[in-house]
Amino acid sequence: MPSRSAGLDWAAERGLGALADRMGIELLELSADHSVATMPVEGNTQPVGLLHGGAYVVLGESLGSMSANFHAGRGHLALGVDINATHTGSATSGIVTGVCTAIHLGRTLTVHEIVVTDESGRRCSTVRITNLIKPLP
Repeated sequence: MPSRSAGLDWAAERGLGALADRMGIELLELSADHSVATMPVEGNTQPVGLLHGGAYVVLGESLGSMSANFHAGRGHLALGVDINATHTGSATSGIVTGVCTAIHLGRTLTVHEIVVTDESGRRCSTVRITNLIKPLP
């Protein structure tokens, strides 16, 4: 199994994408089974000052898709086919941290759960993403 530093090297070459960059997502760890990233609340809020629910989903999809693509390997592509989120708290300042854990790593499907917490460690959102792995054309 590749090391976590190999995952960060792979991600640095590939990039997280323009949306993740715009939202300030910073990747701290990357492997197929465990990944971690942070995102600032500031700049990603809804009008009342709470972190936007869609921002939680962007963080979750960024982590889950990167982990799935790292698992898929050379010559394959992982594409999100289902995502859902349950928001149980609201971050209003600082940063949030997403911790992505593999639930299933198969040949054609991956499922990851991403738990997003605020700086006090309080769970704010739980995101689950399923990715389909297919060969590149």
